[in-house]
Amino acid sequence: MNSQFEVIQTAAEYINERIAGLRPEVGIILGSGLGKFADRIQDAIVIPYKDIPGFPVSTAVGHKGNFIAGHICGKTVLAMQGRFHFYEGYGMDRVTLPVRVMKLLGINDLFVSNAAGGMGEDFKMGDIMILKDHINMLPNPLIGPNYDELGPRFPDMTRPYDLDLIRKAKEIALELGISETIHTGVYLACSGPTYETPAEYRFYRTIGADAVGMSTVPEVIVARHMGMRTFGVSVITDLAHYDTDSEYVTDGYDIVRIADAAADRMTALFEKMIERL
Repeated sequence: MNSQFEVIQTAAEYINERIAGLRPEVGIILGSGLGKFADRIQDAIVIPYKDIPGFPVSTAVGHKGNFIAGHICGKTVLAMQGRFHFYEGYGMDRVTLPVRVMKLLGINDLFVSNAAGGMGEDFKMGDIMILKDHINMLPNPLIGPNYDELGPRFPDMTRPYDLDLIRKAKEIALELGISETIHTGVYLACSGPTYETPAEYRFYRTIGADAVGMSTVPEVIVARHMGMRTFGVSVITDLAHYDTDSEYVTDGYDIVRIADAAADRMTALFEKMIERL
């Protein structure tokens, strides 16, 4: 057993003690500005990351840095109110540590969200994109010794996002009357922390991306390595600008504000999906 696996086990044991009696079924990762979903969790037990052995600290804008355990629509959930990023200086083992911990706690369904720059022609700020696939431009989190206890050396990634959950999300969006603001597309993950240049936007669009951000993909890779079902959404908080002469400036605080405004629709979608798992 290697030392990193011991870190995962120790963190899982600590959280298990704090949530004594709860057996979480669903894991949720809340991205920039989307943390208020956590306010919907009933009987909430709040566990700051700083208290968990081996955990890093979340430093990004709009990331409160807590695990929250409780109930949503009759299901026991464990939600991350903020995540860790490669650009914060953390290695991939630490970026993906919470997902490994979730698996050890018995979670098999993972819902992930992020704020992203939109490149789809029909996208508007505040729209939601359901992830159907991704392009990874970050270091692969599975590089290094394989955790044979958790998954295979060469995991399949033909369907990184669960097709049944995607279909269910589209049906629920119609029921909720929000389908006009819902899209499906490919998410590209890059390192950040700089936002994209016009040339980079053109390149990412050319290779098949519909939205770009700085997270999510490492977590999904690790989740799929362990056989977890995954469902992901991007809240489109800014739009691609292809002209260097434009006076537009991408602002991180504006992104959090727009994500917060869209969080109610994302919350409604997630709640209905969790209810029907």
